[in-house]
Amino acid sequence: MAVGGVREGAPASSREAPRRGQGGRVGHAGSSGWLPYALLALPALVYGTFVVFPLASTVRVSFYDWNGLTPPVFVGLGNYVALMGDTLFWGALVHNGVFLLFYTVLPVGVAFLLVVLLTQERAVRGLALYRVGLFVPQVIPMVVVGVVWRWMYSPINGVVNVALGWFGADPRPFLGDVTTALPAVGLVATWVQYGFAMVLFLAGIQRIDRALFDAAAVDGAGPWARFRHITLPGLRGEIVVALTVSMIAAFRVFDLVFVMTRGGPANATNVVAFEIWRRAFQQREVGAAAAVATVLVVLILALSRLVLRLQESEQ
Repeated sequence: MAVGGVREGAPASSREAPRRGQGGRVGHAGSSGWLPYALLALPALVYGTFVVFPLASTVRVSFYDWNGLTPPVFVGLGNYVALMGDTLFWGALVHNGVFLLFYTVLPVGVAFLLVVLLTQERAVRGLALYRVGLFVPQVIPMVVVGVVWRWMYSPINGVVNVALGWFGADPRPFLGDVTTALPAVGLVATWVQYGFAMVLFLAGIQRIDRALFDAAAVDGAGPWARFRHITLPGLRGEIVVALTVSMIAAFRVFDLVFVMTRGGPANATNVVAFEIWRRAFQQREVGAAAAVATVLVVLILALSRLVLRLQESEQ
């Protein structure tokens, strides 16, 4: 009598042959050590072509004195030594440090405030509309943002000066004054950047167990205590991501400065990325620009690593 396609009384080896064959096929697929490398080949090729190779070329050019046209002259670390005493470079680096306040501290603080308001226990009508409206600045191209805000800061008919005139204040050239140009550009960056952190925090707060908030409320914890002991620890990962991304944006800022002030007035808004453009395309000092770019990359990687190490030490 045949049972399952195998005659009764057949040898054990013949009865178990299909099972071994099936297991052999699974083992063959699982033992393909080349498959992960084959799947990673195309992404690695794209990453190497558009990231690693340009970065390596920039580091190589930084060791030469080159104007982009004539044959380069090897100078070793000469470009880096020259940066040590370059006041324009250090001034631009200081301005990037100031932008950390407007790209990181203020946006994260504003995002926390908005998340608390949008996630309060009392239902808010049109909550989805509020979220979309608050996120809109993040998706507007930076060139458009720069053009619009440059008009809004205009001392003649700009919206900002018109609004200040309602309170009796005299119009001011915010982008033309060395004392107000950098904060004026920085506030625009804050307006753009807070939407990213807000969306991160909204997504993170939704995965926190609501039972924790209910238990804290039963124990008599107020809104601030619940925010400090439940919300903040629950959003630790999102906070690190927001700080890292916004910090990188603060050191990479170029388009906003280029459109609004071109680094002026009197280099008051000059930043490292704009200094790279100025040296490479205006002064034809490609080697020096490559050295500045290399220093900027190393600085960004070091600061990003520092933030990640702080997160690891707190866990």
